[in-house]
Amino acid sequence: MTKTIILTGGGSAGHVTPNLALLPRLKAEGFEVHYIGTADGIEKNLVDGREDITYHAIAAGKLRRYFSLKNFTDPFRVVKGMFQARRIIKEVKPDVVFSKGGFVTVPVVIAAKGKAPIVAHESDYSPGLANRITAKFADKVCVTFEDTLKHVGAKGVFTGTPIRPELYEGEAKRGLEFTGFSGKKPILLMMGGSQGALAINNALRAALPKLTRTFDIIHLCGKGKLDETIDDPAYRQYEYISGELPDLLACSDIILSRAGANAVFEFLALAKPALLIPLPLSASRGDQILNAGYFSRKGYAMTLEQEQMTPDSLFDAINDLYDRRLSFISAMSSEATADGTDEVLSVIRSLTEK
Repeated sequence: MTKTIILTGGGSAGHVTPNLALLPRLKAEGFEVHYIGTADGIEKNLVDGREDITYHAIAAGKLRRYFSLKNFTDPFRVVKGMFQARRIIKEVKPDVVFSKGGFVTVPVVIAAKGKAPIVAHESDYSPGLANRITAKFADKVCVTFEDTLKHVGAKGVFTGTPIRPELYEGEAKRGLEFTGFSGKKPILLMMGGSQGALAINNALRAALPKLTRTFDIIHLCGKGKLDETIDDPAYRQYEYISGELPDLLACSDIILSRAGANAVFEFLALAKPALLIPLPLSASRGDQILNAGYFSRKGYAMTLEQEQMTPDSLFDAINDLYDRRLSFISAMSSEATADGTDEVLSVIRSLTEK
């Protein structure tokens, strides 16, 4: 008998990719998959148009911690989204709803309460505002970090986070062919996310003359952030990479990155030593700082605060990471919950079977 699941999550790629990571297994187990997102969010770009998912768009209001005139209008969008989600749920009749996070999930989860079991998933070390709201309505709350259980109470289940299966299929040879590197020098991969990370971009580029003596560098710098003035045979820059990312990860020896939860757990699953530079408090709620601190304490990564980052300190930290890479690889390779796909699916199954 076919079962139906509604996935929801959006606002950032980190609230979408774990849903997509579950997709092959859900389809293999016979689930019909629907996705609820916004009409103009990143989730629509990543999900809509896929043959294996039916996409539904609803209104949603952003949950802000700062003053904005939209704070007076967005609650009405949330209410509108609740009515839209309620109609979708009535039509689809899901056996379970899986909520990944982001403001679009709030009207969906509220509408689903009492209509279907609800599983929420929190990627970060401390729950975001949307997940703090949805957790009140969820039957189970999966968490990526074991320490996060204290924030979610009896509903919490330590699962880790689902990892995209295609990341395991990368080949170093294809990565070298794509970049044109020989593989004779160690490779540093810098990942700044789909929008890039301007402060890290600038520091990395300023340190290039010294770094490229030792490393070949792959720089994923973000849309519109290419620097065409750089001409160095040991440096390759790309705005954004999708299909080739598994191969670039496979051929890289160490990684320089922000500390988004999905990214750091992908590094963990692949046992790739990373230097993490979390978003500072001036630009975030501090979740990346907590993520990076956890990984540093576990011996999975090194951390450099953005406020302490200069071209020289970045150069020193990258070299230190490379020198200590084997100890990081050893620690990461022994982590049993690096990939939480099986554990999350187990929670979903337990509620659909009920």
